[in-house]
Amino acid sequence: MTKIRLYDSQQNAKVDFEPREPGKVGMYLCGPTTYDSAHLGHARSAISFDLVRRAFTFLGYDVTFVRNVTDVDDNIIKRANERSEDPVVLAKFYADEYNRDMLALGVLPPDVEPHVSAHIPQIVSLVEKLVATGKAYVIDGDVYFSVETFPPYGRLSGQSIDDLRSGARVDVDDRKRAAVDFALWKAAKPGEPSWDSPWGKGRPGWHIECSAMTTTHLGETFDVHGGGKDLIFPHHENEIAQSQGAYGEGTFARYWMHNGFLNFNDEKMSKSLGNFFTVGQVLKYYDPEGVRFFLLQHHIRSPINLEVIEVDGQPSFPDLDHAERRLDYFYSTLKRIDEFLAVGKDPGDGDVIDGARTLIPQVREALADDFNTPIAVASLGEAAKLANKLLDEGKGIPKDVRRRSLGQLGRDLRDVAGNALGVLTREPSEFLHARRDRLAAKRGLDVAAVEAMLGERTEARKQKDFARSDELRDRLAALEVEVLDTPRGAEWRVAE
Repeated sequence: MTKIRLYDSQQNAKVDFEPREPGKVGMYLCGPTTYDSAHLGHARSAISFDLVRRAFTFLGYDVTFVRNVTDVDDNIIKRANERSEDPVVLAKFYADEYNRDMLALGVLPPDVEPHVSAHIPQIVSLVEKLVATGKAYVIDGDVYFSVETFPPYGRLSGQSIDDLRSGARVDVDDRKRAAVDFALWKAAKPGEPSWDSPWGKGRPGWHIECSAMTTTHLGETFDVHGGGKDLIFPHHENEIAQSQGAYGEGTFARYWMHNGFLNFNDEKMSKSLGNFFTVGQVLKYYDPEGVRFFLLQHHIRSPINLEVIEVDGQPSFPDLDHAERRLDYFYSTLKRIDEFLAVGKDPGDGDVIDGARTLIPQVREALADDFNTPIAVASLGEAAKLANKLLDEGKGIPKDVRRRSLGQLGRDLRDVAGNALGVLTREPSEFLHARRDRLAAKRGLDVAAVEAMLGERTEARKQKDFARSDELRDRLAALEVEVLDTPRGAEWRVAE
């Protein structure tokens, strides 16, 4: 188990991580509000904290990861009314779609995925506790948290109560004692989902759900709470007030982590600006592993700017193209290693060249230092570079040492990338062929015709008709098709 330092948003500093229970981590992430398709901002948050979860595990911790689904919310009800749909059905549709999108992006399913609608008794019980202790008050079936009863309010966002007036996800209500007070329970309105409570039929406010679900599944105090920076206020600030208002100072999350924003062409994502992209839209044109790899090249706290251009009337992302090319390099390296080791004897245990066993220690060190994925990804690159050098230049290195070194590098690349980062999880040929075919489609190449010409060239070489073979190679090159002659026969790729 490796000692970890992480940046705690509440302390605004990198600190030593001390779990509540040695060797174990309780972790909660604010999940989706299911009234629309997940966009790339949602993907950034999910992948960021999937990385944190994987890193904890890779460094030896036993992680319990909870990610909620908000299936009762103002936005869900509004969208359902606009479409004349049942809000429960609408929420389930988008929750299922979200999980499919995240699975495609390599995000591991949570250990627990609580839904708000399944935790109404726990929510009611928590609100009752806050009312009983004077932290909340009731007006006509609505229940509000009284911010003035919680002096530390604003500590997470670093602002005074007077400053915290914008961005609240509640309607203006003159009945409240103070403008910053927020709803814990909302009285039922005609046509809305509602449940019984001591204050009459109603439904939860947005913030109370997470306080109730963390307590239910992780206890009154747990280790790490994650989410996007946009949730610091009011959502996370209100979660702290509710939970510590109910259970006392020092309870709730011990550490707060927030991922940075994802912008497009230096602007915040917005439908009105035409730079709003759902995960499904992007995955029509890009490999999901490429999207994940692009995000992992940036620290989770760093803002990311994604360049967007229009090509043939469709959005194109040069940064994602670059990420896919980088993945192509890694998969090609693994393919070369596999093919080299497939021929010859097992060298057994023994020495390896310098640098062949440094990848895992380097990545452990990077991840233990506030989950530094840029350094981890750079270490992958150095290992792949060393492997390719060994494959290209084996002179002077004993055969058994060379084979052991390549075997070590291949295993460690897959271990680090697959387990700690969630990439390089496929067979190399699967990724390489899928990318080749996708590039061919973008170029308007007829894959069947290319395959036929390649087969004709192979036959010409068998017949020693080298003039015909060269002619076919030139024709393929004119189509921007690169022919690769390998010990297993000819292969092809789209030239870039």
